[in-house]
Amino acid sequence: MEPATPLKLAEVRGKKAKANSELEALIAETAKLWRKAHLDYDQSKYVVERVRRLLELAPPPKRRRVVERLSREEVERLLEAAYRLNPRKPVYGLMLKTLFYTGCRVSEFVFLRAQDLHLDGEAPHIYVHKAKKDSVRYVPLLPALAQELRLHLAGRTRGYLFESNRHDRYSQRAIQKLIQQAAAEARIEKRVYPHLLRHSVAQILLDRGMPLEQLQRFLGHKDLKTTQVYAESSLAHVGESYRRVLGGTSG
Repeated sequence: MEPATPLKLAEVRGKKAKANSELEALIAETAKLWRKAHLDYDQSKYVVERVRRLLELAPPPKRRRVVERLSREEVERLLEAAYRLNPRKPVYGLMLKTLFYTGCRVSEFVFLRAQDLHLDGEAPHIYVHKAKKDSVRYVPLLPALAQELRLHLAGRTRGYLFESNRHDRYSQRAIQKLIQQAAAEARIEKRVYPHLLRHSVAQILLDRGMPLEQLQRFLGHKDLKTTQVYAESSLAHVGESYRRVLGGTSG
């Protein structure tokens, strides 16, 4: 009897129906055997571990997760393109610039209000009150962005920071569409979506020296482990650059 061909991970994930059917048949046969032996939960775990040892199956090596991001140059192109989409409504560019520089989730961004802005003093900032898991936070604003927002509001102190023609907040879908249009205008081939701007500013801040604990507060993460993925991704990018620069040189 010929040994069974090992199933590839890609096949298990549904790329080939034949592999899936073979796996389902194996599961059915295993369930029949376990049912016949009246195995309980702990016994079934024991069987699985013993089979893995007999077959000398080792867990796959842990891989560093690399977070998708835009480069600083791509961000600049995206924002410039957003301002060009409708020269008579520069608010589109300002919207994407604010989304990027605050690192807000789009679900937080659409609820920002005029009264959440604190533009006076030497440290302008914005209060993010619709944060995930009620983790409200204050986010610093660059002076140039603060001035642009001040001009945008033109003295208005109430209502949503960015309002539609109906004086209502923009939907998350509208922001997604705006980003897609700006990305097409900027000829960015990557898939660009609202959360990618959050990833991008986080990586840029970390790459330029912001401590991880400060980045955690900026992003509003309750657990530092959530922020840690950016450090891992940053290290991966450093490795790529290192190999690209030095890989072809001779000693």
